Amino acid sequence: RTWLPQQVDAMKANQFNIDYAVAAKYESKFRHDVMGHVHAFGEVAPIAMPVIHLGATSCYVGDNTDLIQMRESLVLIRRKLVQLLSIMRAFALEHKDLPTLGYTHYQPAQLTTVGKRCTLWMQDLLLDLEEVDRQIETMPMRGVKGTTGTQASFLDLFDGDHDKVKALDKRIVELMGFKKSIPVSGQTYTRKLDTTALNCLAGVGSSAYKMAGDVRLLANLKEVEEPFAKNQIGSSAMAYKRNPMRSERVCSLSRYLLTLPQAAANTHANQWFERTLDDSAIRRITLPEAFLATDVILTLLMNIADGMHVWPKVVHSHVMAELPFMATENILMACVKAGGDRQELHEKIRVHSMAAGARVKGEGVPNDLIDRIRADPAFSTVHGSLETIMDPSNFVGHAPQQDVDSMRDEVDPILIK
Repeated sequence: RTWLPQQVDAMKANQFNIDYAVAAKYESKFRHDVMGHVHAFGEVAPIAMPVIHLGATSCYVGDNTDLIQMRESLVLIRRKLVQLLSIMRAFALEHKDLPTLGYTHYQPAQLTTVGKRCTLWMQDLLLDLEEVDRQIETMPMRGVKGTTGTQASFLDLFDGDHDKVKALDKRIVELMGFKKSIPVSGQTYTRKLDTTALNCLAGVGSSAYKMAGDVRLLANLKEVEEPFAKNQIGSSAMAYKRNPMRSERVCSLSRYLLTLPQAAANTHANQWFERTLDDSAIRRITLPEAFLATDVILTLLMNIADGMHVWPKVVHSHVMAELPFMATENILMACVKAGGDRQELHEKIRVHSMAAGARVKGEGVPNDLIDRIRADPAFSTVHGSLETIMDPSNFVGHAPQQDVDSMRDEVDPILIK
């Protein structure tokens, strides 16, 4: 073994001297990607050829590399998530006081604000960020495990010294920047790690789909629109169209992303004993495509959020079309405080509301409920204060402060890091 240091020196000197054409030639010959590179490496470091890959298996190379790439890719995903949250923060605070109709069952409900609705999207993304951080922090490396996970070849190389085997595993993990290796493995690390990583990315996809879906619905209402370029064409036939194509693209890619964890789970479930090779081809598709899709989705969301346009007058008109019905409780309370009979006033409001609603639906005219109340002497005690009662800002509750608190307590600490 006196020549071993020379072999190590030769490998160190040529670790970046990779001839991919030669590797491809050997891979074609051997039908094995790792052995193609082993032989290509041997050509540039011939003295080391007798010991290259000694004790290792292909998964020592491939699996450890996959985990390195996934963790580094998650760091890139994290960076874009933070950038997106920063952009959305500005939008949320800008519109924190703008009342808008809330919707439940996609039917008009109590008011919220445009900014508060944005915080709902952001909250989902914050939860995604937490999971991305957890993955980055806890993802283990495969380490040095041998052909079936027993480390037998390395134990043989170290003449039965178990402590040296463990020390080698620990050292490689440290050099690769991981905190730990997976405690036990078969030939591969458990494919459960792929499933958890893709579930993490699918979480981003579901959040993105929800946000983009809302933007598409708001575009139909003409309240909020994604960016639309000066010369952009919405439809080849209908020249007036302003289709929300960015948001549609987000939903399309997210829908695909949401399918990939199932593929990863099926792959994990179908691994026989210490390993079977039917995991290989599908992982070469699902893992990179999951990360690429997530990256594109976040890029699109940043573009949408950065140029999202609100039409306040349209928002206000929709609020005022529904607010008269919502304001009746406030009107009733004010009248009773002024000495009115709650039961009589309630019945009058009911009658006026039914009549106003019938005209809105049957004749397509604006809601005239407040005009009816203003003309009814029974409500004379509030006639002078109807404008104040009908101020939409009186109906948004704690929404503006929730917006501010969320940015201060949840978002800003992340942006400061």
